[in-house]
Amino acid sequence: MSEVPGIDIPKVTAWLEQHVPGARGPFVFDVIAGGHSNLTFRVTGSNGTRYVLRRPPLGHVLASAHDMGREHRIISGLQRSAVPVAPALGFCDDTSVNGAPFYVMGFVDGFVLREREAAEAALSPEARANASRSIVDTMASIHAVDLAAAGLADLGKHEGYIARQLKRWYGQWNQQKTRDLLAVDHAHDLLVSQIPEQGAATIVHGDYRLDNCMVSASGDVVAVLDWEICTLGDPLADVGLLQVYWTGPNDPQTAWTGSATTAPGFWDRRQLLERYAEVSGRDLSNIDFYVAFAFWKLACILEGVYARYLGGALGERSAAELEPFKMQVDAAAAMALDYARRRA
Repeated sequence: MSEVPGIDIPKVTAWLEQHVPGARGPFVFDVIAGGHSNLTFRVTGSNGTRYVLRRPPLGHVLASAHDMGREHRIISGLQRSAVPVAPALGFCDDTSVNGAPFYVMGFVDGFVLREREAAEAALSPEARANASRSIVDTMASIHAVDLAAAGLADLGKHEGYIARQLKRWYGQWNQQKTRDLLAVDHAHDLLVSQIPEQGAATIVHGDYRLDNCMVSASGDVVAVLDWEICTLGDPLADVGLLQVYWTGPNDPQTAWTGSATTAPGFWDRRQLLERYAEVSGRDLSNIDFYVAFAFWKLACILEGVYARYLGGALGERSAAELEPFKMQVDAAAAMALDYARRRA
């Protein structure tokens, strides 16, 4: 039995067989996603049944950033909503089993699309258009979840979401920044002075984009993934963030380099906004603020990644090799300031 970093195979096997109905070992564990985020494994039982296991990254220190119980709670609550999520099958908080808490979901078959070539291979132009519609309609479903019915009304504070986010990420920026970047400071100050009035709190995914969803061959979203920074707050933050993460066939490139949605058939950003306004009934007249905030938050996040890479997280890398990360931060900060100044 070969070792799998992050999995104590004998103990996890015993736990699965005891706690997940129908699970039968021996199991094969394959890493689906790793890195600084939570580790995700595909688990295949001896009878061919597949599961997904999520645990914190190896060597993690900040438990609140990788709260398995919270993620499992969110997914469990959403089972009773219109939001497509993988079936929640079990949660283990006994660290003697695997060194850290973990949870198990049913395996959902579908495509996770990051690059244009993969999108063109997996989806027809008609399916790409349907994926565009489905990604918006699913986001609207997330924002329409009945919090009390899902048992998530106390997931986070209801008011002041943007103000809290600005404080949190500016603190992160100042702790991790590798150099002064006035665009980040100026955009922060403008955003603080411009915060729109927040309506009723909804679930906010916090990292909603095409490659954090799984789609079927017809383009329907079959599962929303990566709920680790989900909370309650202003739904328009998700809408602004999707504008940053999405580059349609006729859109100018943003600071985000994902290329999947540039394939012919995908909608452009304007069409996403029109669809969201139609299905949600929300007023998007302040959307430039939320796009500015999304670019600014992206700059803060990417600077943290850049700082870790400079510190050797990728091994020895020259400054020239890491320059693209620095340029992404610079571009996101410049776009944040540009959008914020439109409202000044």
